[in-house]
Amino acid sequence: MTVNPLLSDWTTPFDLPPFETISPEHFEEAFDAAMAEAKADTDRIADHEVAPTFENTIVALETSGKTLTKVARTFFNLTGAHTNEALQKIERDVAPKLAKHSSEMLLNSKLYGRIAALWEQRDSLELNSEDARVLERYQKMFQRAGAGLDDAGKARMADISQRLATLGTSFSQNVLKDESDYQLVLETEEDRAGLPDFLLTSAAEAANERGLDGKHVITLSRSSIEPFLQFSTNRRLREEAFKAWSARGENGGQTDNRAIISETLKLRDEKARMLGFKNFAEFKLDDTMAKTPDNVRGLLVKVWEPAVAQAREEEAKLADMARNAGENHSIEAWDWRFYSEKVRKAEHDLDETELKPYLQLENIIQAAFDTATRLFGLTFKELKGMPVYHPDVRVFEVLGKDGNHVGLFLGDYFARSSKRSGAWMSAFRSQHRLEGDVTPIIVNVMNFSKGAKGEATLLTFDDARTLFHEFGHGLHGLLSNVTYPMISGTSVSRDFVELPSQLYEHWLSQPEVLSKYAVHYKTGEPMPEALLDKLLAAANFNQGFATVEYTASALIDLELHQLEDPAELDVAAFENEELGKIGMPQAITMRHRIPHFQHVFSGDGYAAGYYSYMWSEVMDADAFEAFEEKGNVFDPETAGKLLTYIYSAGGRQDPEAAYLAFRGRAPRIDALLEKRGFAA
Repeated sequence: MTVNPLLSDWTTPFDLPPFETISPEHFEEAFDAAMAEAKADTDRIADHEVAPTFENTIVALETSGKTLTKVARTFFNLTGAHTNEALQKIERDVAPKLAKHSSEMLLNSKLYGRIAALWEQRDSLELNSEDARVLERYQKMFQRAGAGLDDAGKARMADISQRLATLGTSFSQNVLKDESDYQLVLETEEDRAGLPDFLLTSAAEAANERGLDGKHVITLSRSSIEPFLQFSTNRRLREEAFKAWSARGENGGQTDNRAIISETLKLRDEKARMLGFKNFAEFKLDDTMAKTPDNVRGLLVKVWEPAVAQAREEEAKLADMARNAGENHSIEAWDWRFYSEKVRKAEHDLDETELKPYLQLENIIQAAFDTATRLFGLTFKELKGMPVYHPDVRVFEVLGKDGNHVGLFLGDYFARSSKRSGAWMSAFRSQHRLEGDVTPIIVNVMNFSKGAKGEATLLTFDDARTLFHEFGHGLHGLLSNVTYPMISGTSVSRDFVELPSQLYEHWLSQPEVLSKYAVHYKTGEPMPEALLDKLLAAANFNQGFATVEYTASALIDLELHQLEDPAELDVAAFENEELGKIGMPQAITMRHRIPHFQHVFSGDGYAAGYYSYMWSEVMDADAFEAFEEKGNVFDPETAGKLLTYIYSAGGRQDPEAAYLAFRGRAPRIDALLEKRGFAA
């Protein structure tokens, strides 16, 4: 029998996974062996004859299950970024097994007894602040998993966890199937009418990838469909494409997610009630900065009201533009981006086709790197010939101010049918110091439309902002400087984790960054100052629309997880009714409709937590003001505080305390309203 590379020591550079030797079938054996090893580790800790100490219990837990961590991170990074039918089958099989394994650990009475004993003795254990924080997180993690329930309760909690894992996997795979199966083939000049060269180029590339050489294909990747909706003068095709995009997850048949949603909500509600909470939203928010659903709703409503008012003004302008063009129809969801682009051109003399030639992917990557150099002293060295899971993946060694190795950064930028939609940051390895100086391996995954072979890939400004956003998450992982894996990098409260990413977006819009990196992909000439001025002046254009589509999703997420009887949910009726209650403009749809709301239903990471982006935005808007107040967006003193208290601190302290340490005061919501162009 050949040696399983997942169960062997890796001799690859920087301990990258040896992707070229890993086959899907290796994961089945590796998961079984790794789970058995991890169970043996935790059983030894639970059955330890010596009274619990921080070292023999908490530190031991932190160093247990290393093989399982390695296997799982490799596997789930692949299933997100470059999956196939074999991996998807394994994912369906392994999800409930992993949930069962996790439940067996978290519901282990002996293990919880040791942690609870340490928690009771915490004031006499002479722990430093980081040790104390890790003990607190373990105590809370076990409690929230149901470790304090009776045997019957624990058994039911384990069943719920396994079923939720299966449902989350199915939800995600269904959305990916709907996305990858759809293609809008543009056959005629009428089909292609209005489309700029950059979109035709990427549509031709998408067609080539699907074996349709010489044709043009629009996919449901956001970087393909959004510009199609923006520029296509063929209203019939805009409607067709938009409806396909909007209907992901509710097309009937095997990929329909509505029954999954209902069962997921029912099980989450049952779990929350078993733990003494009124509903899942109260359970989830109890361990966040926001604390309660009322606090979340208060923030969202405060932003919703001015956003809707502005969106209605924007819609009136779009309707005027349509009438002036001789179109007498009302503005529909598939019209908004099209007429919005025309209004932006009229009001700001600015359109995407004018901007895009200056926003080369390569230059925006370098702009993100250079910003990190100026703020934190990092440098980035591209490494060729490294083991990667797809030829498009790029690897960079990250070096610190002293020239020493900080970690590896992987960039996976292009859309493909084997990759789920969206953009995200993940880790193949997290930083910690429990067993030597373990450095991080961080990956950013995007879905940009690739330029033609030999041609530059051009981005929209939203694409460029997404790149900066995810790189902010990446820096949060790369710059982590903690002892324990439990609190490493992005292991922080969900409504705090978006602060480093959203804050980083601010530097993209700075004239000194754009003037250097926004250069024409053919001539090399910098973006004309007049165009740069127009871009910055239009920063809040269409902000009513953007805020409404996001905030509606956040409000719906919150309400879904406070339903008294989610088992009876009619997804479409609920969505329509709730949107009616809040006064959702008819011409705007939620950024993520419920049947394809992967943040919320592909696992519970953002369940009752999609508000987190806005909660963090209150902080990021206020935090950037700290630099502006110094008159220097790269002020070294402020950047030093940002590094110490935010980017390198992981979950070392309570997030409110971390923000106060950086800023010296609590954040002001006025900064958010001002940033979005709404009156405070």
